[in-house]
Amino acid sequence: MTAGVSRVLAATLAAASLAACSPAKPPAATIVAAPESSIDRGKYLVAVMDCNGCHDANAFGPTPGTPATFLAGADVGFHLPGLGVFYPPNLTPDPEAGLGKWSEAEIVAAIRTGQRPDGRVLAPIMNWRTYANLTDADAMSVALYLKSLPPSPHRTPALGSPQTVKAPYLTVVTPEQGLKLPPPSPPPATSPS
Repeated sequence: MTAGVSRVLAATLAAASLAACSPAKPPAATIVAAPESSIDRGKYLVAVMDCNGCHDANAFGPTPGTPATFLAGADVGFHLPGLGVFYPPNLTPDPEAGLGKWSEAEIVAAIRTGQRPDGRVLAPIMNWRTYANLTDADAMSVALYLKSLPPSPHRTPALGSPQTVKAPYLTVVTPEQGLKLPPPSPPPATSPS
């Protein structure tokens, strides 16, 4: 056996030994789409889109997401400088406080175009520009799910200005507006040791 063949054989045996000691890669997962109803799909999408992160009456409190507050509208608003203070509305099918008088098509239009049935445009903090990319089936699934919820009579505070609202709010500053922060303080002087 020549030295070159011995080195190739040794390298091959070493590689085979390492492969035998290495953990085997798990087989690739097979993804099978489970059949689901439109309402189940809507429930999933509402969770993934984190609708309750804003539209929960206790979103910023100690117990968000309870059945009594789920998607019932927020008591903490968002101040958008130059536009006002907006409180995420009740998304349950209550006819007076929520979406009960809206059709599924009107809910889909608001989610995808940012326009309410009364012609008002949703607050810019509502992420409808992203939701405009939902498929027709997914947007309708969200609407059907919202209509399937138990109605909540919870009313959110009205649109206002920082001077007129009584409920708490968070101020949202966009990059276009810039955040005016004081210049950073210089680091403290250190003395040589």
